[in-house]
Amino acid sequence: MLVKARVAVVTMAVLVTACHGSKPNQAPIPETASPGALDTTTSLANIPLDSGRPDSVHVAQHDVTHEAVKIFGDSLATAPAAAAEPKWDIDVRSFETHDRVVYFVGRFTGPSSDRFAEELARGGRYEPIIRRKLRAAGMPEDMTYLALIESGYNPHAYSSAAAVGLWQFMASTARGTGMRVDWWIDDRRDPVRSTDGAIKFLGWLKEQFGSYYLAAAAYNGGAGRVSRGLKRYADEVEGESGDSAFFSMAAAGNYLRAETRDYVPKLIAAALVAKEPEKYGLKVNYLPELVYDSVEVGPATPLVAIAKAASASLADIQDLNPQVLRGVTPPDQRFMIRVPKGHADGFDSVYAQLASSDRAAFTRSSVKKGETMTSIAQRAGVSVRSLTWYNRNLKPTKRGHLTQGQVVLLPSSAVVAGALDIPDPSVEKWGSSKRGSTVTHVVVKGETLGRIALRYGTTVTGLMRLNGMSGSRLIPGQVLIVKTGQRRSTHKKSKAAR
Repeated sequence: MLVKARVAVVTMAVLVTACHGSKPNQAPIPETASPGALDTTTSLANIPLDSGRPDSVHVAQHDVTHEAVKIFGDSLATAPAAAAEPKWDIDVRSFETHDRVVYFVGRFTGPSSDRFAEELARGGRYEPIIRRKLRAAGMPEDMTYLALIESGYNPHAYSSAAAVGLWQFMASTARGTGMRVDWWIDDRRDPVRSTDGAIKFLGWLKEQFGSYYLAAAAYNGGAGRVSRGLKRYADEVEGESGDSAFFSMAAAGNYLRAETRDYVPKLIAAALVAKEPEKYGLKVNYLPELVYDSVEVGPATPLVAIAKAASASLADIQDLNPQVLRGVTPPDQRFMIRVPKGHADGFDSVYAQLASSDRAAFTRSSVKKGETMTSIAQRAGVSVRSLTWYNRNLKPTKRGHLTQGQVVLLPSSAVVAGALDIPDPSVEKWGSSKRGSTVTHVVVKGETLGRIALRYGTTVTGLMRLNGMSGSRLIPGQVLIVKTGQRRSTHKKSKAAR
């Protein structure tokens, strides 16, 4: 305010001089050479002052700047410039005054401010790579905030519905986008692989609905429900652009679940606060960006051995590879593993020099007569629970004994130390009813409604009604809600949406 006042005083001084008949100095007036000189004079100095009077004069910017420097010194010219206005590549400005957006801005900067600041700080680790991948895919970079509201940028986030990771995928959806989800590996926890899957999935939804806000709503509430909602409230959304159509549909009734109605306002509020945390009084200490090198290892390689060969800690390797669940790489294939940046050089030679006991994840043993899981666990020096992680095919008899001669894998204590104690990622909790369970299905090239109906034990008419479809045409990547019949088909489990 002081700078503006000074500029105004100098401007008036120049004007008064001009209006009293004094001619401007005919010699060139040197402009200040101070780097970063203020632009605050521009708006005043460049305003034409010709009022039609013969003694009116136009005051140039360099005149005002020159006079200001003479009066106030160089400190005026070297004052810091105002911060640039933030920019978003999703439409937040059109909806920032929406009551639910305002509500969530208040939540993020009020009662939940500490938690939100922690989540933003964690985003410093993952946001750069997410933005690069979104940009490469031609998608808005600010869709990164979907991961913020889904998981708080936590790769180990786990919901009661068994959605996992930064992007909160269900297992079947993740597989549908190309991720591996099984007993050994869960790519939903991998910030790199899961981001690739999220971009693919959001791209399908964007193609289906023509709007990233409608795609976001479908990501949360299901494509079928959004599709049926647009059809039900066609009059309310008629003439609306894609993004506005979401708000019109959400306001039309309670068809969408409250969580889905609030999903897009929450995304917009997160984008507003995340771009300008200081404006809202949040202090964020961002974590350093995720960087790493990669090395290839053989099947069943212990994470502890990888840490030794990479001159890193087990915690470092676990942090860079959250998708590896059991303290060992998959026993069925060679595997690319991440190591700290700069630690890949010489990895192979150091690993080859490790003791065989360090490189071995398991020792093999045969069940002796009368042995149980408990007795074998005691022999191996591990818990029964840990033993079952690596011997899922062992089936005790009713009396608790194992079949004599069965092969048992005895994990090393180092392998167990690197394992995550989590449930089977393949198990999902679906909503159920007397008529069956509700799942979602991602359409692949060549599929028809008839084939999909047969796979799930339902009908073409049921599929069309459930998904608000007026025709039977399918698009690869389209997401369908499917209510399975009581008699499940013998076909392999489908690729399902989130």
